[in-house]
Amino acid sequence: MTDSRQNDRFDAPLYLATYLEREAERTAGDETAEPDKADDTPLYLKQFRHRSDEGNESTATDVPLWQRADLPAQQALTEDNRNKEISPPEGAPRALRNDVYLIRHGETQGYSTDSGLTPQGAWQAFSWGQTMARRIKSGETVVFRHAATNRATETAQQIHRGLVDGLVQYEKDITIVEPDVANEFRNFQFVAPDGLKDVTAAFRQYSALLEGFERSAARDRPQWVVEMDRFWRTQQGGGDPIQHWLTIPLLHFEPPAMCVRRFWSGINRLSAEFPGARLAIATHSGCIRAFAVSSLGYDPGEPYNLEHVRVKLLADDEQTVNGRDATVAYRNRVQEVKVPSIEQLPTWEVDDQWGGFSDV
Repeated sequence: MTDSRQNDRFDAPLYLATYLEREAERTAGDETAEPDKADDTPLYLKQFRHRSDEGNESTATDVPLWQRADLPAQQALTEDNRNKEISPPEGAPRALRNDVYLIRHGETQGYSTDSGLTPQGAWQAFSWGQTMARRIKSGETVVFRHAATNRATETAQQIHRGLVDGLVQYEKDITIVEPDVANEFRNFQFVAPDGLKDVTAAFRQYSALLEGFERSAARDRPQWVVEMDRFWRTQQGGGDPIQHWLTIPLLHFEPPAMCVRRFWSGINRLSAEFPGARLAIATHSGCIRAFAVSSLGYDPGEPYNLEHVRVKLLADDEQTVNGRDATVAYRNRVQEVKVPSIEQLPTWEVDDQWGGFSDV
């Protein structure tokens, strides 16, 4: 049996079953035949290389992939075609300081608890990482960060894994900073009686308390229960709870403006820590949408699983006097913005016994 790492794939199991049958036929009746050696190379990549080697046994492994035009399964590819991304020419007026991806997590098992990803969600994230491997060039740095929830954590881990496998396939060499929690990119918070918590974490407390009120009807429900009830019933009724949060003043929910504030705070911090790097940040749809609304000036709608808002921070320019420039791209709209100076932004605070939102 081969190593579980190389067999762990998210598409149909027929691919693996066919491979195992082929291996059994190859070794049947031949005591000298050695089984396929287990290593960390993905199964599909091992088979791709095996077919290529059969077509040309003399191929040198150190020849770049795009120069192997004589292989039966390979075409001559230029560097630009391999990367699938338009890059500014050398000497462009404004260099790129950081390329930031604010990525919504993959399909999750549910929102009433802190659930992880479904197999579909894991496949979505893994595929996103493989696509990223086609875009980047050798020598770049990619930094992975994520919110603390299980669904965001698993998304970052699967994107990282897809990227690593893709780099092997496309034979690129980059620097990767392993996934880690970045608190600035947490989901929007809710003020429950015991303090600030993730809106999905507060659901469990709300659900248990609401049942008691519905059974007894002894007194009025607290304001925080009323607001949470409106939020979740919007989703249960097929509506858009994030639009409800974006457009209706809610006294116990973190304001969208504060989510945008701390997202910019996190982007600025990571940019200072990793200048020149690509930042892949797995987070939550509500905050991503608020960030896009703030930059674009209108609501482009809820991001799908693994859809992202892309922020390009431009390098400082001697002629720039009003702060750093950036572009924010989402759903075919690109908007030039000024990166906000966090210390110059206003703050909002609530009573100390409840916690506060200005903790970035």
